[in-house]
Amino acid sequence: MNQNDTIPRLEEGPVEGESAPDSGAVRRRPRGRTALIVAVAAVLGIAGGTAVGYGVQAERAPTPLGALSQPALAYPAKALKADRLPDPLPAGQDRRVRTDGDLRKLIVPRPAGWSEDKDVTSVQDGWVEVEDYALGFEREDVMFGRLLESGVRRIAAAAWKKGEYGTADIALVQFASGTETPAADHAEDQRLYMPDKDHGAGNNGDAIKGSLNGRYYVYKADLKPGYLPIYQARAIFDRGEVMVDIHLSDTRPISKKDIRTLAERQLERL
Repeated sequence: MNQNDTIPRLEEGPVEGESAPDSGAVRRRPRGRTALIVAVAAVLGIAGGTAVGYGVQAERAPTPLGALSQPALAYPAKALKADRLPDPLPAGQDRRVRTDGDLRKLIVPRPAGWSEDKDVTSVQDGWVEVEDYALGFEREDVMFGRLLESGVRRIAAAAWKKGEYGTADIALVQFASGTETPAADHAEDQRLYMPDKDHGAGNNGDAIKGSLNGRYYVYKADLKPGYLPIYQARAIFDRGEVMVDIHLSDTRPISKKDIRTLAERQLERL
């Protein structure tokens, strides 16, 4: 087939001497010229409208821009002179000065009658590894992951003993400084389950004086036939980026005063 055969051909008019086509044979209207005329008119219309629009806009007065508003700077334009700089906070009021140093020195002094518990091998030179601290919880894998996600920085710890069965464990869990409150969140997570009698102390505890949300708890005695009774107490609070966790355990009753006094003294150290 020739390529020209695919192009529709216009019907030619009757040639002289030939009969006219039947009424049913409709002559196809040529469209090329009409389409070209419409396209040219459309282009001229758009161009003309655009030109008129620019002309009208050019005749108008310019619209003034809105005033730019900027609040006054919160800091001085120039650095203050040395004699006008505010005095730094004393170390007793600046918690960062205290907690950025040797965190072990902020552990409350060992009370009279207590000695270092060298059987607790997880505490090495006043420090405990994150994984060893997490081992103290039922879901150590979950606790280990949460501590890492929260930006745990270091953990200072102390382990003491008194008499044959009395033990005391103190942990200062420090997190990285930032806009969030991981220390407070970690403390709150521990306090949430303390009222549970199966996993916690079975009571709401008592507030630690001087602390915002800190509390101390005395457990009910764990009494089992054939075994010595077990008495426990715990204190949980936070200060800045440090969360404090204190545990007491003994075969003799532990009073509220015992755990409260130790918690209040530790809070004062921070």
